Amino acid sequence: MTSTTNAEIARADGDLRIALLLGIANWFLFLDHVPHNVVSALTMRNFGFSGATDLFVFVGGYATTLIYTRMAVERGMLVATTRIFRRVWQLYAAYIVLFVIYVELISYVAARTAAPEIISEFNITGFIDHGIRTLIYGLFLQAKPLNLDVLQLIIVLMAFQPIVVCGLFYAPNATLAGSTALYATARMLDWNLTSYPDGRWYLNPLCWQLLFVMGGWLALVGKRFAPEIRALQVIPALRAAALLYLVFALAIVSSSDIPAVAQMMPSGLSDMLLPTDREDIAPHRILHFLALTFLFTLLVPCNWQHLRSYALQPIIKCGEEWLAVFCAGVFLSFAAHLILITGPNSVVRQVAVSIVGIAAMIAVAYYVSWSKQQDNKSAVGAHS
Repeated sequence: MTSTTNAEIARADGDLRIALLLGIANWFLFLDHVPHNVVSALTMRNFGFSGATDLFVFVGGYATTLIYTRMAVERGMLVATTRIFRRVWQLYAAYIVLFVIYVELISYVAARTAAPEIISEFNITGFIDHGIRTLIYGLFLQAKPLNLDVLQLIIVLMAFQPIVVCGLFYAPNATLAGSTALYATARMLDWNLTSYPDGRWYLNPLCWQLLFVMGGWLALVGKRFAPEIRALQVIPALRAAALLYLVFALAIVSSSDIPAVAQMMPSGLSDMLLPTDREDIAPHRILHFLALTFLFTLLVPCNWQHLRSYALQPIIKCGEEWLAVFCAGVFLSFAAHLILITGPNSVVRQVAVSIVGIAAMIAVAYYVSWSKQQDNKSAVGAHS
């Protein structure tokens, strides 16, 4: 653990792009979770193979690896491991509270409105028929109510973060190779975790861990080889290839809605690449996200002056307080969906609930940030 490595981690830890991307992912997840919403046409999944979940997992791996590797350098791996498991407990506690309130809220609303179909739509039928049993399975992350799958995935990935942090610090390339091997094996042998009452996880942790580890690998190795990476980014052929692949992905995704584009595609190509295998995250989906990352880091460097502009601060704040904003987004997406199915589902109404929902998420982020500042002030005052 050299002083040079410590300095590299410290420099990367102040990258505002991390919070910016987490904030964007939170906003996109909220919009994607509101069915039949015209505003969701602006999210990532409509422009290529990857989506907001990919962004959330990758940036989450990048951020957590930076945080806990720096802690391991400064205070030791044992301390870092205990802090990781404390964070896992916080995520798990948030999930349990969210799970219980969310399911009860949906059941209550379904019983008192003319929309009982939301019971099956939000995948909580088992909870109504076998409440205690489903609750127990929920405690083991095996129940899968709609829109909680991302948080379940992050909890599992974070639980193995001590191994990932240690591996990436001492043998980053071997750790990435092992992650890739696990991904390939899980896909070939159809490995996944089971869920209750039947089926499998919506997001297979054995496959999605690759994107999480890739984020961590880039966080540590990317800074070390920054000159080499910048040299690759200025190669016109690589930039053109990345851009062409993004255009190709856009054409494939658009072909399902635009007949003229579908006629231009080779026969069977769209059927092979769509859907983009969200459960096991298909290789062409990962490649699409890496192409996006390649071009994003080229166009938005870490010292980009607009990162401190007032216009981006609400998004960045939502990224800094991502857990509270995510939890709020789950409830807000349900509320927006309920409003749309119990009243006239007009475009104006869809835009209105989207704007109000995002405004509420921003308010939650600023309140949580302010509350933390007050706690810190109180602690400092008490100590002095």
